[in-house]
Amino acid sequence: MLLKQLDNLINLSDLSIINNMRELTFSLEIGDYKRVIVISVAYFLVYNIISIFKLKRMIYLLNLTLLGSGGGMPMPDRFLSSMIIGYRGRKILIDCGEGTQVAMRKTHIGFKDIDIICITHFHGDHLFGLPGLLSTIGNSGRVEPITIIGPVGLASVVEGFLVAEPYLPYDINLIEEPKLDLGFSIPKNILQESKKSGCQEDEMIISTLALDHSSPCLGYSFYIPRRGKFLPEKAIEYGIPKENWSILQSGKPIIYKDNVYRPSQVLGKERRGIKLSYITDTRPIDEIVGFIAESDFFVCEGTYGDSADIEKAVERKHMTFKEAAELAGKGKVDKLLLTHFSPAMGDPNTYIKHAKAVFDNTIIGHDGYTEVLSYK
Repeated sequence: MLLKQLDNLINLSDLSIINNMRELTFSLEIGDYKRVIVISVAYFLVYNIISIFKLKRMIYLLNLTLLGSGGGMPMPDRFLSSMIIGYRGRKILIDCGEGTQVAMRKTHIGFKDIDIICITHFHGDHLFGLPGLLSTIGNSGRVEPITIIGPVGLASVVEGFLVAEPYLPYDINLIEEPKLDLGFSIPKNILQESKKSGCQEDEMIISTLALDHSSPCLGYSFYIPRRGKFLPEKAIEYGIPKENWSILQSGKPIIYKDNVYRPSQVLGKERRGIKLSYITDTRPIDEIVGFIAESDFFVCEGTYGDSADIEKAVERKHMTFKEAAELAGKGKVDKLLLTHFSPAMGDPNTYIKHAKAVFDNTIIGHDGYTEVLSYK
């Protein structure tokens, strides 16, 4: 119970933590002098414990929040397509439909540390929140560059948006229709593209897949590699001083006594990492199966819940719950999250049976849904 309460406090600001401590101590029947001591000691202990929890979660976990689960048009209880990924204190935004900023405020997610924005395609329900968000990020005091990834035509779309907001205090790096996997690392507290693809220092690999929609559309996969175990006996065999071990463990080479030592010389076989896949606005083409293969978490559109709506899905190049579940099963993913629900769909849970009959570990997404992924 205590661990759960601490985890609930992790996202609170320092001031919120202080207020919580004050409310607790004022409920105690003690004098003012003792109360000050209790507040001080309690705050010191809780703040440091929470800092440790934050550090552990930041280093070892990938977390995601579904900001908008709707498609087509915003609804009173459903914002348009958007999801945010957190990794080591940095953020990646996937799509930016109307309501994204409000959803971020409701879930207490900041704007300033968004380093990458991945756009699936240029239909308004995935994009019309972007100009305002770019402006808000600028007003937040950010000056570091932001990377935007998207399908062919990205440069023209962003250029058009910047007509209304031409003076941003940061640069925008555009990656249009990438053909190869993109490696990213955090060299200066910003998640940015590595200078060399396939670099051992890559902390995240972003892959894309061309989908089958009425306009150019990309699916995304995010992979967090996990290096092999450090083998101290190998380091000792090479005569590498202990103070250099952590550098090799982090994936960087060292030079010692005029010799270059690389991580591969002291690390075991690479272990299974974390894989998150995101597919929306498409028909279930065969290529998706290999692309999402063995994902720890698969986020997929489910525009139509009822399998009887298959003709609409084919005509408008979307998917039914059943089709999304079939992809999850063929791709041998661990968990499926359905999103991008049609405005005509009331409660998506009404149709979950169509997905669970094919892939049992299916979740119906909703605005504010969160998930934390860790190494297995």
